[in-house]
Amino acid sequence: MAETALLESSLTQPAVQVNGLFKAFKGQPALKNVEMTIQTGEMVALVGASGSGKSTLLRNLNGLQQADQGRVEIFGNVLQSDGKFHSKVRYLRSQMGFIFQQFNLVNRLTALENVLVGNLSRMSPWRSLIRNFSQEEKLRALAALERVGILEQAYKRASALSGGQQQRVAIARCLMQGAKIILADEPIASLDPDSARKVMELLTTLNQEQGITIATSLHQVQVVRRYFTRSVALRQGEVCFDGHTADLDDSRLDHIYGSAAEELVLRGHAELFAS
Repeated sequence: MAETALLESSLTQPAVQVNGLFKAFKGQPALKNVEMTIQTGEMVALVGASGSGKSTLLRNLNGLQQADQGRVEIFGNVLQSDGKFHSKVRYLRSQMGFIFQQFNLVNRLTALENVLVGNLSRMSPWRSLIRNFSQEEKLRALAALERVGILEQAYKRASALSGGQQQRVAIARCLMQGAKIILADEPIASLDPDSARKVMELLTTLNQEQGITIATSLHQVQVVRRYFTRSVALRQGEVCFDGHTADLDDSRLDHIYGSAAEELVLRGHAELFAS
């Protein structure tokens, strides 16, 4: 396919390039002139208190939302520019997996079927409608579940899984999709501390061993310090810090967020995420 060749020829480009991104809701700015580059194979944390613009930024990176102004490029290919999507937006989105805080699984489907959904962009509409998956696709989905450590849960309904297991199904769906970038929006916010640690370790392993580019929004600063060398801090839709996580110390957080910095400190079980 020409599109595949185009992507492969551009993998030396940054995974994500954002220039002058602006987004408002009902006249209230949510993103203000955001500039950001994420290199291929990098793992970056988006940090900020509630309402800082983290989720909005992630949704604009993969085209779940349209920005009002600015430009987003994926591996050097334009995804959206000044409020308009490029004609190849569907293909570019297929290169990016998205992990939601509330898992976004179909509860009545099994874990295996939810993972197979990750292949829908490569299937014809009639096959996806009747869930006509090939044996090869099923084997790939099982391998993805094994990769995230829950192969034994393959034939359980999503509704019967724990929160941590459901989030790992969501990650397996990204692997089934063949995502070269994973965007994760508060992926551990709904999890108990032990499940949260396992999910973060899994994302780190996928980044280190498979070279998947990962951008994760978080507001627990201990988690950011444990797993990320680079952090981008947002406040009221603006980038206020972009650099080494080690430099995002308590005094810098107080300077950026003031009293709201208290929200970024994980209360209880902090030892699970100690460096």
